[in-house]
Amino acid sequence: MRAVIQRVSRASVTIDGVRKAAIDGGLLVLIGIEDADGPEDIEWLSGKVVNLRIFNDEAGVMNLSVKEVGGDVLLVSQFTLHAATKKGNRPSYIRASKPDIAIPLYQQMITRLEADLGKHVGTGEFGRI
Repeated sequence: MRAVIQRVSRASVTIDGVRKAAIDGGLLVLIGIEDADGPEDIEWLSGKVVNLRIFNDEAGVMNLSVKEVGGDVLLVSQFTLHAATKKGNRPSYIRASKPDIAIPLYQQMITRLEADLGKHVGTGEFGRI
């Protein structure tokens, strides 16, 4: 499982011209799933996302988590995080899970993040851009 975690003042996902989800402040998380991933990876990554201390405290030091600041999380599936670009000019996505494996894991990640964060998590729509 690979993730890009970005602190944002706002972020949204729009699909076919319709806003699917939006957050005002918190974390945008792009997640790539591979066949070897399982429940223990979901548990670890969710804990990391929710508890990563990258928000400023009253002294201006990055010492608070998204949960502590009451921020939101926007989770977006992104298979391209597993792109292999070492050879040639066309990326290979052979390590990225196919939908039959990735979708249930993505849904489990949403459920776990919501439980760990204590609130709804905004999402994209698997397989849609």
